Amino acid sequence: MKKISNVFYITIGLVILAVGYGVIDPEHFESITNSVKGFVSSTFGWYYMLLMTLLLLLSIFIIFSPYGKIRLGKDEDRPQFSTITWIAMLFSAGMGIGLVFYGAAEPLSHYAVNPASEDPNTPAAFKEAMRETFLHYGLHIWALYGMVALALAYFQFRKGEPGLISATLKPIFGAKMKGPWGTLIDVLAVFATAFGVATSLGFGAVQINAGLNYLFDFSISTRSQFIIITVVTFLFIGSAWSGLSRGIRYLSNTNLILAVALLGFVLILGPTLLILNMFTDSVGGYFENLINMSLGTSPLNEENRGWLDAWTIFYWAWWISWSPFVSMFIARVSKGRTVREFMAGVLLAPSFFGFIWFAAFGTTAVDIQQSGVVDLASTDIELVVFEMFSVLPWSFLISLFAILLVTSFFITSADSATYVLGMQSTYGSLTPPNSVKVIWGIIQSSIALILLSVGGLAALQNTIIIAALPFSFIILLMMVSLFKSMNKELKQMK
Repeated sequence: MKKISNVFYITIGLVILAVGYGVIDPEHFESITNSVKGFVSSTFGWYYMLLMTLLLLLSIFIIFSPYGKIRLGKDEDRPQFSTITWIAMLFSAGMGIGLVFYGAAEPLSHYAVNPASEDPNTPAAFKEAMRETFLHYGLHIWALYGMVALALAYFQFRKGEPGLISATLKPIFGAKMKGPWGTLIDVLAVFATAFGVATSLGFGAVQINAGLNYLFDFSISTRSQFIIITVVTFLFIGSAWSGLSRGIRYLSNTNLILAVALLGFVLILGPTLLILNMFTDSVGGYFENLINMSLGTSPLNEENRGWLDAWTIFYWAWWISWSPFVSMFIARVSKGRTVREFMAGVLLAPSFFGFIWFAAFGTTAVDIQQSGVVDLASTDIELVVFEMFSVLPWSFLISLFAILLVTSFFITSADSATYVLGMQSTYGSLTPPNSVKVIWGIIQSSIALILLSVGGLAALQNTIIIAALPFSFIILLMMVSLFKSMNKELKQMK
């Protein structure tokens, strides 16, 4: 059996402390973490905006630079997975439940509830809502995931280093990364992964519960959510046991098929012409306003700044906190691709799909809100998509597809996370033992179950966002290390 690292034991201890605090005094836990999160957002918002923009610029530069010809592996290596399966894996790991959970709810909120700068329920607010949603789920986050994953894949497959965050910093710090400092960095990555996925499991259970209640009158309660998480835990542990090439591969392909089918339903049964027009107009508006949206911090407008802290800066911190998990998984499934192929695929394919998705779901939700048939803006966020479907033909079938998709995303995210956590707990092993993956699977689900029972998911989410700040500095160091090493290689290739 592969040796379990100290990272495993230290992280387990931190998890027990954090969850214990959340159970003993959930209100105080949430209050404290909310205050710290608010301080981080207001104080470091400008930094997050600059960091995410820098990563986007770097990712575009790499696609067109001489670095693009470097292969993530030996020169004779070729991709393990087909391009479609690879894209499906990117899509499943990086987006998952959020697409269904926020697909209709976020554009609708920016339009009718709390627009960034325009008056609610106006054509200007509609256009702004789509642009801002595209920003939050578009190029910036995939540049973040792509650059972190590129560093991991390059050092792991090209340089023969273990698949650890700390290993990517050896060109800067050398052997120090094998000591306490390296352990600290890896613990931070594992902690963010375990808690980030546990939060996603909690929110996923809430939405599945809402969908089952809507369709089958399945009671909305903590007990119901316990049942959902327990069933899904057995499913994703079974998938994790079967290995990367079978379980996650098949699940990712299933996710893509279900997502395309659900998107097709909404495109055809919703306001098709309006969706297509809003998609085209919103993509144009997104690129036209990209620089301002990327760097605007509203320093002289307190109201707009409050919106920015609550949405864009929150998202940047949230995605940064997710980057260890998502990027490690993306790196693992990308061996054999060139840097150019890798970066173009990670940056463009999921972003483009996200634009179509939010254009379809967001436009349909706003169109229904404008019609007055259903007041979606006053609906609980986990029910918005189901209430939207109720107005469309074949509503039962579409809602069933949505529940299946959320469940499939649910399983894939947890499955991917157990693999990544297993890697990080066994010194970066590409084939972590099933026993370690099972332990992490049970831990993730237990965190979600415990904090759901005491109402601690919000505090957990705050904790992850706070952890994003120190990890953001690690990302900057990873970029310096990556370019230092690739520059050296290019000189040797001449």
